[in-house]
Amino acid sequence: MFTNLFSTSGSLTVMAALLCTAVSLFLGILTALIYRLDGKGNASFMTSLILLPILVQMIMMMVNDNLGTSVAVLGTFGLVRFRSVPGTSREICFIFMAMAIGLATGTGYLTFALFMGIVILAVTVLLKLGRFFEKEEAARDLRVTIPENLDYTEVFDEVFAHYLRRWSLERVRTTHLGSMIECRYSIVLKEQKQEKELIDALRCRNGNLTIICSRRGMEESL
Repeated sequence: MFTNLFSTSGSLTVMAALLCTAVSLFLGILTALIYRLDGKGNASFMTSLILLPILVQMIMMMVNDNLGTSVAVLGTFGLVRFRSVPGTSREICFIFMAMAIGLATGTGYLTFALFMGIVILAVTVLLKLGRFFEKEEAARDLRVTIPENLDYTEVFDEVFAHYLRRWSLERVRTTHLGSMIECRYSIVLKEQKQEKELIDALRCRNGNLTIICSRRGMEESL
């Protein structure tokens, strides 16, 4: 059974605060290392993952069952959403992980934080190393801009059939005061190394207008 450190110590002491901080720091570093498992970790983001559990822990310790302070904390967390750069679903999950660690340690449940933190991170490593969703990760978002007088329904079918395993038209919208049409596709390449060849072939069809090909979840906000 998971016990609360503060219920046994009776109040927040220096030793209790240091112990909570040590657990937060340990799990924060572990979270950052797991995030960097594929070698593409951003140093700034990894630093945030290490510090975020400690910051959330400190805030939770300051609340101390005070209703007014709790409302202020809720507003503070709300500001994070509007001050953050949009990230991938993976990065959002790691941010939530770091915040959850801080919430658990800040309320004194150190054994619970260690147990759940290690379990979740272990599952993350297994999913990453096992490549269970490799096929889904191969999907791309493709946005192609064409002149408004060009029929977009079949203009790229020949190119797509040559380079793609499958594709589907997700959305169409007009841009530049109606003079251009932007088509958004979900695509899966036959060969990842042919992405540039695909873009070059599309440029010949759309008059060298804007083409954006990105990973799922990384497309620009519309």
